[in-house]
Amino acid sequence: MFKKSNIVIKNKRAGFDYEIMERYIAGIQLYGTEIKSIRDGKAGLTETYCTFINEELWVRNMHIATYFFGTYNNHDVRRDRKLLLTKRELSKLLRGTKETGNTIVPTKLFINEKGLAKLEIGLAKGKKTYDKRQTLKEKEDKRSIERAMKE
Repeated sequence: MFKKSNIVIKNKRAGFDYEIMERYIAGIQLYGTEIKSIRDGKAGLTETYCTFINEELWVRNMHIATYFFGTYNNHDVRRDRKLLLTKRELSKLLRGTKETGNTIVPTKLFINEKGLAKLEIGLAKGKKTYDKRQTLKEKEDKRSIERAMKE
């Protein structure tokens, strides 16, 4: 019924600022105009984070642009959206965030084969500045090796 969608919106800062320890796929509670905007590829994950409110996981500050053909039914661009996970996954994430230095960051927003919007989130630990420098150095070394292989 649905064709394979190639909509994948990544949070590039998450891999640079955090060390992702565990990854989960969560559903998102969306309005009709929000899913249409996501299918158009008009969403962003910069400065997005997840938080627990009343033992439910919510994604905050996720930007989904207003739908062009939406009328008075259009949604708020940066509203809080509820994430849909199993109770076991929620309790595991809640325990993980109780540890110091751990947080939950969205890494990728995509449309699955059934046409539903899914958010990949990760339990992450913040990197120090020297870790970030090390990551940049490893990337640069990898690029130089690839260049040398091509020549």
